[in-house]
Amino acid sequence: MSRPRIVIVGAGFAGYRTARTLARAARGRAEITLLNPTDYFLYLPLLPQVAAGILEPRRVTVSLAGTLPDVRLVLGEAGHVDLDGRTVHYTGPEGEPGSLGYDRLVLAAGSVNKLLPIPGVAEHAHGFRGLPEALYLRDHVTRQVELAASDGEGPLCSARCTFVVVGAGYTGTEVAAQGQLFTDALVRAHPLRKGMRPRWLLLDVAERVLPELDERLSGTADRVLRERGVDVRMGTSVKEATPDGVLLTDGEFVGTRTLVWCVGVRPDPLAESLGLPMERGRLLVEPTLQVPGRPEVFACGDAAAVPDLEKPGAYTPMTAQHAWRQGKVAGHNIAASLTGRELRPYRHKDMGFVVDLGGVKAAANPLGVPLSGLPAGAVTRGYHLAAMPGNRVRVAADWLLDAVLPRQAVQLGLVRSWSVPLDTASPELARVPDGRERRREPDAASGGADAPSASGRKAVGGGGGDDTSRTITSPTPEPVKSEPAKKNRPGAEPAKNQPGGEPARNQPGGEPARNQPGGEPARNQPGGEPARNQPGREPAKNRPGPESAGKQPRPQPAPTRSAPQEGDR
Repeated sequence: MSRPRIVIVGAGFAGYRTARTLARAARGRAEITLLNPTDYFLYLPLLPQVAAGILEPRRVTVSLAGTLPDVRLVLGEAGHVDLDGRTVHYTGPEGEPGSLGYDRLVLAAGSVNKLLPIPGVAEHAHGFRGLPEALYLRDHVTRQVELAASDGEGPLCSARCTFVVVGAGYTGTEVAAQGQLFTDALVRAHPLRKGMRPRWLLLDVAERVLPELDERLSGTADRVLRERGVDVRMGTSVKEATPDGVLLTDGEFVGTRTLVWCVGVRPDPLAESLGLPMERGRLLVEPTLQVPGRPEVFACGDAAAVPDLEKPGAYTPMTAQHAWRQGKVAGHNIAASLTGRELRPYRHKDMGFVVDLGGVKAAANPLGVPLSGLPAGAVTRGYHLAAMPGNRVRVAADWLLDAVLPRQAVQLGLVRSWSVPLDTASPELARVPDGRERRREPDAASGGADAPSASGRKAVGGGGGDDTSRTITSPTPEPVKSEPAKKNRPGAEPAKNQPGGEPARNQPGGEPARNQPGGEPARNQPGGEPARNQPGREPAKNRPGPESAGKQPRPQPAPTRSAPQEGDR
């Protein structure tokens, strides 16, 4: 008798916990497959420390293969789920289609950046949902301070040293708090003109910072930010974003080259593509996490609207606290469904929360006891070490080194601005140089796995909305046509977008310079014209063609490039 097949879509807080719990409960009696775009689980609560240079990127990533030995990992993005045929169609990291059959399915696809219809935001802002975005922000902030130090004076220098964060929830508050400390450390190595200091603005339409918390702890966070020099503006947001800065809703224009978008998250588009009952973009499920009418399908994390049994009529919020706990319940219930045992409903009890404000500052509420300052900082770091499923010693070592050594403020240049657009369904993947977006969905008529998708999607980490696990718990489209490259005769002046050519000016608003290594010209923005001489495009006219086959060997096609790299979170 063959073993039952269980497919888990997403390896964020919900998906990872489901896989770990199920592997222990099944004990080899089921074939468990985990579909995810990356080979790691991302611990999102510590991502601001990666952007601030405290932790190295690999510290917040936990190997899936190393910590889930009894689970088969398949790299890819889910594009279509055939519920009747019990098959998940996906696209691999190099664009190859694939499919997975299942007897039980767990949808833990998580969430993506929440967009608002504000002019210019999609073009000039960057989110903070994945590791590529954190790496980009660290390089970008470092570069702006270094350029400001060399510019000397003027409005451009001031704009480079102004950083705007929109959203005063957990993520935005931590980014602003850590960012101010980071830039203050940078100017010690790259002094600015006398009397000038990097300026961070934290904006939100809410009445206070961290509106999810009680007023006392919200006030503590607000006070720490203001004492540190962060310009906190409540009841204010962005009306329009431009390459030179942002226009605020109060009419003020703020010159800046950095706009960080932390206004929240929305469910992954994969959930909506299933055609099942929804609640504000989330799949409606029963308290047992089963989809009504589809007992073989379970959903948890940010992709699922789970009834809150503690608050009748409400649904659990999109936080990593719930995603982590729901993953455990989903694992137990799937194992129970295979043996005919009774399934249990999801219930929760809050045990408190933690917010890291940088340095030794924090706000915490363990077991309902409000803390601030050094005690809150100790509780916060202790909680994160206990909650992480791996890398605890390495994280603790980085914290110790940061306390006694200066930070290494250098640009690595690994992620470009165009690689991490705000409007993306894959924040955990950096866009590849040839401009392909790895979002495929089979054609409705053919059921194939490689037709372009309008809604697009994938498997990504499940759970961990804006609070991203800070609450204490017991997280090929159709090919783009390209134009032939201009003739590049030996001895001629190199094209401006080619290595060795005349450097293009760095565009305001985060667009990459056209001659950056590994990058594309600025024209290859989302929806723009593709770069002309990129790998995988139509060959340049001066390359050997069919007519010269008899005189010289035919060139081999360029190898396909795979995408670099939630989590959920």
